[in-house]
Amino acid sequence: MLIFIGIILIVAGIAAFILKIFFKDNNTLNWFDKKRSIQIISLGILMTILNGMFFYADAGTAYAVQYVTGGDKMITTQGLKLKWWGRIIPLSYETSIKDIIVNANNELPKNSQGTYNRKAQKWEFSDAIKAEISTSVIVGVNINDEDVFLNMADRNKSESKLIFGRVLPNIDAAIKNTCKLMDAQDYISGQASDFDRYFRDQLENGMYQVEQYYEAENSNEIVGDTTTIRKINVGKSSKQKKFRIKKDSNGNIIRDNTNSLKQYGLKIYQAQVTGIDWETSFDERLDLQKNEVAQTQLEKQQAEREYYRAKKEVAKGESEKAKERARLEKIQIQQTIEAETEAKVAGFNLIKEKKQYEVEQFKAKSKKVAADAQYYENAKLVSAGLTPQEKAEWEYKTAVGVAQQIKDLQLPSTYIEGSKGSNDNGNLLQSLIGADLAKNMMEKEK
Repeated sequence: MLIFIGIILIVAGIAAFILKIFFKDNNTLNWFDKKRSIQIISLGILMTILNGMFFYADAGTAYAVQYVTGGDKMITTQGLKLKWWGRIIPLSYETSIKDIIVNANNELPKNSQGTYNRKAQKWEFSDAIKAEISTSVIVGVNINDEDVFLNMADRNKSESKLIFGRVLPNIDAAIKNTCKLMDAQDYISGQASDFDRYFRDQLENGMYQVEQYYEAENSNEIVGDTTTIRKINVGKSSKQKKFRIKKDSNGNIIRDNTNSLKQYGLKIYQAQVTGIDWETSFDERLDLQKNEVAQTQLEKQQAEREYYRAKKEVAKGESEKAKERARLEKIQIQQTIEAETEAKVAGFNLIKEKKQYEVEQFKAKSKKVAADAQYYENAKLVSAGLTPQEKAEWEYKTAVGVAQQIKDLQLPSTYIEGSKGSNDNGNLLQSLIGADLAKNMMEKEK
């Protein structure tokens, strides 16, 4: 801009000086005298000189300054800088390069410093399906190594040449190689991340060398579960030509580094596919696949619903069985407890009766012992001799007791009485008492 203004001023000063010579009497040109013309020309020359001596460095841009003396320098800071009438090559720190799918109603954004856009191209996948692929790549220059930066700037002369001559061809080669390595069906089946990985790896480290191989397209399939295995014959096998990454004997990837971006000191900050527009035939196939997948998912859900419904019925039956088992076990436990309680009560009653029996038995024995002692005492008293009054009283009590004994005693129907001599003074009553005493003594001995 300053050069343009300076040139205008120089031309204007020279023109005014010439016109003043030819039109001396023109009042309009009186102001443009010789002195004024020289001043205008000098100002134009100064502006032209200043423009060639200085330039303003923008932020986010690295400059390679090539001096008229042959030297060069890298400038990465912002502000007014000296270039000494040299040439400057501005390169953005980061340059955005996009392939954009443009529809009929859309317009492609215009390019600017640091931003380059172009219409997405159609690429063919390994299975011959074509698609427009939009990508987004961000490339950065190396400002940490001045020699590498200046060499790259010297070889490319401008940022646009670097992008259109170096970067875009590498992007195209990377997309082409990646499409060769993958079927369109594989891409939509979950290998989109592999596509991005292959794409970026080739931009950063160099293009893959690919080789052809043949893969059997139709092969017999073994299907089944743990109990049944069936072999399905799918017809005559055919071979499909495919591509894969070429590797050496050690398994390392063989690359084509003849046009790698690394040699220019460029770094890839971002490289990814942002969109794919498949050809119409493949879109129709995708719609059919989506319908099939949706139908399969629906049938799968219905099958799962029936499966869980059967599980629910089984669980319900098991629950009812558990409830019935719990009810019967509760009745069983209740009956068992009742039986055990009755048995224990009966046992306690038996023990009680037994103890009571033993108590009554001891009471009877005590009474018997007391009666025997009384009888023995009475017999001793009789044999020892009593006073007539005591004897009469004793005989009365004895008679009462004997009468009670006779009442309870069952005597034999026949009784034989014998006598041993004239000295026997006993009578019938004494015989009965003696018989009863003998009986008691015998029971005691037993």
